[in-house]
Amino acid sequence: MASGWVTFFALAAAGGLGYLAYHEHDRHRGADADVARIGGDAKTCADALQSVKTHSADADKQLAECTTARDADKAKREETEKLAQDTANNLSATKAELEELRQEHADADKRLAMFKALGQRLRKMIDAGKLEVTTRRGRMIVKLPAEVLFASGSAQLSPEGQAPLREVAAALRSFADRRFMIAGHTDNVPIGPSNFKSNWELSTARAVTVTEFMAGVGMNPARLVAAGYGEYDPIRGNGSDAGRKENRRIEIVLLPNVEEISGLAKAAASMNAKPEPAKTEPAKSDK
Repeated sequence: MASGWVTFFALAAAGGLGYLAYHEHDRHRGADADVARIGGDAKTCADALQSVKTHSADADKQLAECTTARDADKAKREETEKLAQDTANNLSATKAELEELRQEHADADKRLAMFKALGQRLRKMIDAGKLEVTTRRGRMIVKLPAEVLFASGSAQLSPEGQAPLREVAAALRSFADRRFMIAGHTDNVPIGPSNFKSNWELSTARAVTVTEFMAGVGMNPARLVAAGYGEYDPIRGNGSDAGRKENRRIEIVLLPNVEEISGLAKAAASMNAKPEPAKTEPAKSDK
């Protein structure tokens, strides 16, 4: 009887140990499954993280490319705007230059018309050889030989010289808005016994005489100027009698209006413009 109980307990113990062993094996198998699942989840998370990192790098690269493209577009736009502004400025300058050229042409046409009109008024005297209408240094000139107006070494107007001067004055009076310079000229032969100490003084005295005469026959004295050049503005060489005769002359020069000298009035205004006062910063308090 006692041996039967021993056997029973032995079997029971063996059964309990088997159950425990089976239960422990099953628990270990579940733990392995959990470890495998956790490892899979970790790999999934690692893969997801790597994917996020890759996408982030791609996004950073795209952002950098977009920034570079934007900067390039901005620089190109600024260059285009500058080119457009330069073109507009050049167009404005071209228009101003074109307007100046038009004004120059209009002034030239006006001077040409005046030249022709004066030539027509003085045609009889020109044909008679009493005077010449010409241009020099861009100015219209009525040139009269000194022999027609004065005796040698004299500044007294001869009776024969008064008639042509009176006709010239009558023609010039029609240009009431113009100014005229009466210029005396001589050759380079030293002056002989005379009331004048030099050719320069003689040429000046003759210019004054003609100026006073023309004012006396109706020309506006406020628009007349007298000048003496002496021998220092020859139109021919003084090496021959013919050259010296050409140089002894009275010239009545039509002076240009300032407006007819292209750009001069604008340049003068620019030179005379006062600079704007410099802006001063308000004094800063030490407090």
